[in-house]
Amino acid sequence: MMFYAIKVIISAALIVLISEIAKRSSVMGAILASIPLVSFIAIMWMYLETKDTKKIAALSTDVFWLVLPSLLFFVVFPILLKRSVNFYLAFGISAVVMIVGYFLLTLVLKLK
Repeated sequence: MMFYAIKVIISAALIVLISEIAKRSSVMGAILASIPLVSFIAIMWMYLETKDTKKIAALSTDVFWLVLPSLLFFVVFPILLKRSVNFYLAFGISAVVMIVGYFLLTLVLKLK
C-alpha cells in the first residue's frame, strides 16, 4: 500500500510541476510535457513490481503506436483556438478526434 501511495504522489507531483513551469514558460512546459514521463514512470513501476521484460516490451511497442492518434489532439486543438472556437468546445472536439483516431488505429493494428 505504501508503494502505491508513493507512486500516486510522484505521478501527481510531476503533473503539478509541469503545469507550474508551463505558466512561466510555455516552451519549457511543452518540453517537459512532451517527454513521455507517464510512459517512463509506468515502465519503471511495472519493472519494479513484476520484472517482466516481455510485458514491458509489449507496453513500449503499444505506446509507440498509440502516440500517433494522440498527436491529432495537438494538431486540431490549436487550429480551433486560432479560429476563435470556444476553449471547451475546441478541447472537446479535439478530444473526440483523438479518441476516433485511437479507435481507428486499434482496429488497423488489431490491438487487444
